[in-house]
Amino acid sequence: MNVTGPKKAIQITEDIFISESLVTGWLIIIFLLIVVLILTHDLKKIPTTKRQAAAEFLVNAVHGLVDENLGPGNRIFSPYIAALAAFIWCGALIGTLGFRPMDVDISVTGTWAVMTFVMITYANIKSNKLSGYLKGLATPLPMTPMNILSEIATPVSLALRLFANVAAGMLIFQVLYGGLVSASVSLYNAIGLNVTAENSYFNILQVGVPALLSFYFDFFAGTIQTFVFISLTMAYISNARGGEE
Repeated sequence: MNVTGPKKAIQITEDIFISESLVTGWLIIIFLLIVVLILTHDLKKIPTTKRQAAAEFLVNAVHGLVDENLGPGNRIFSPYIAALAAFIWCGALIGTLGFRPMDVDISVTGTWAVMTFVMITYANIKSNKLSGYLKGLATPLPMTPMNILSEIATPVSLALRLFANVAAGMLIFQVLYGGLVSASVSLYNAIGLNVTAENSYFNILQVGVPALLSFYFDFFAGTIQTFVFISLTMAYISNARGGEE
């Protein structure tokens, strides 16, 4: 099994290129933009279509999640949480279409983690002022280096947790997918066809099984990791605000 990082999708110069993760991200942005435009087209004060009802359901679901974790007065964070969840979920789910999941690129999860860290720092400074934020880092004074390291560890842990969990699922999927080739060859040889993995044109045990594996690793596991990431984001923001409603 050969495991590599994202491929070079578009080569601009010898040293500058656009990776497949970035191209996949553009596709997801276009898809989400189309979905949002469709759901928000011609809205009425009182919903008259299932489309608007679905849009309001999604908005209320995000507001409810933010209210539960941050308090009713913090819906200013709802757009960020919604965008983050949509991007992470689609980044994992796109693997079911044959693309490389975005979430297995550490530069992608690192970017999301840094954005979240900026949001956490913004919430802290907004609630405690810059002086309060700096005082928190220097209290107690001998622990200042550890407090700074703890701040730096936040985006690092967020990025690595998402990357490692999704990447592990992708690796397990590839191992199982390759194992189905060997199992198919063994089955063919058992009935006297005398084939090898190299000349086996059709591996019968791969029919249907990869789709089920993809559903689990890309959809189910991706959904769980999305929820974990946004839950941690809201927990960090709530902690930065000191539980302020």
